[in-house]
Amino acid sequence: MSATGWIRERFTGPTPGPAPGTTGTWPRTALALPFIGMALIVALDYLSGTEVTVEPALTAVPALAAVVSHRTWYPLVIGLGTEAAAFLMAFRSDALGESVHAASVIAILLVATIGWVSATLRLRQERALADAQLVASIARRVLLRPVPERVGSVRAAVHYEAAAAHARIGGDLYEVVNTRHGVRAVVGDVRGKGLGAVETAAAVLGAFREAAHQEPALDRVAGWLAVSLDRALHENDHPGVEEEFVTLVLIGVGPDGTAELVNCGHPSPLLLRGGLVQPLELAETVPPLGVLDPADVRPPVHRVPLHGDDRVLLFTDGVIEARDRSGAFYPLAERFPRCADGRPADVLQRLHEDVVRHVGRQLGDDAAMLLLQYDPTPPALAHLPQQAGVLTSR
Repeated sequence: MSATGWIRERFTGPTPGPAPGTTGTWPRTALALPFIGMALIVALDYLSGTEVTVEPALTAVPALAAVVSHRTWYPLVIGLGTEAAAFLMAFRSDALGESVHAASVIAILLVATIGWVSATLRLRQERALADAQLVASIARRVLLRPVPERVGSVRAAVHYEAAAAHARIGGDLYEVVNTRHGVRAVVGDVRGKGLGAVETAAAVLGAFREAAHQEPALDRVAGWLAVSLDRALHENDHPGVEEEFVTLVLIGVGPDGTAELVNCGHPSPLLLRGGLVQPLELAETVPPLGVLDPADVRPPVHRVPLHGDDRVLLFTDGVIEARDRSGAFYPLAERFPRCADGRPADVLQRLHEDVVRHVGRQLGDDAAMLLLQYDPTPPALAHLPQQAGVLTSR
């Protein structure tokens, strides 16, 4: 077994074949199209009489077979059937001379051979793409791990969409962890796309997973990330590559229900309470990580007490900068309450579908959304007093 095959068996199960009733991107019923086309040409030739023939049209039949099937042998089988139909039509009609009939036979053979070659190459490309998507899927599971439905005192969900048509990972990053300091989460956006953005995102996420448990203060977590990012950027420095940076927002939900936020050049999260949306726009922020020297990264920590069922939505600019055909940005703050019924995962799914409807096509940028719903367990937190939801800072 190949290495890719072992990975597929180990992480994702057996290699999936085409869905029942399909052949590649075509339904199984499409396999009948070459036979229908052949029958129509033969019938047309029969109805046109012996003075006119449409035998040269048979060359289209094996070409059609190569289009509708992912089986490499299918164009050859259809080609043999088409040759038989050509000989039958030539035997019946005198409209074409032997040389012209021979040319039609040779053309059918060539088209069938080309169809076989093209089907073989397409199958290899599809397998290579499937292997690449498999590796990307595994890399995403390692780098962007699934978020549990409940993490400590919050219910959580994430939705991520890569900008590349066949990619499953890009430059956006997210993580939620439960620590002795409370629940901590990060959402960020690496400048640029491609492998370099993925490497930078991996460096930031690795640092966050360590710092979130070690550092009691959220601003010191941001400083830890700045140091790790600076080291990663210098290790991967390439001449001619433009300066990289990362925007991100950190949030921590303590045992008492107080949320702490640190913003490093990232779009402000949205707080949904009682059907009303409040942007958590902080009075003081710092530039994105990678712009300042790590020693100068001292972001202020802002605090907001949470009530039961309060929802905090963190997102990347791929969501709010999604434009419709007229150039209008997606109004996330307006649409968020309309989609807020149900579990966090359902909310994000409806939001994503709404964004796609707004744009009318595939998104042009990576887009990530992380939703945290404050839902403390009654035995542990029922004795805590309710607090007023006023944004403060220290």
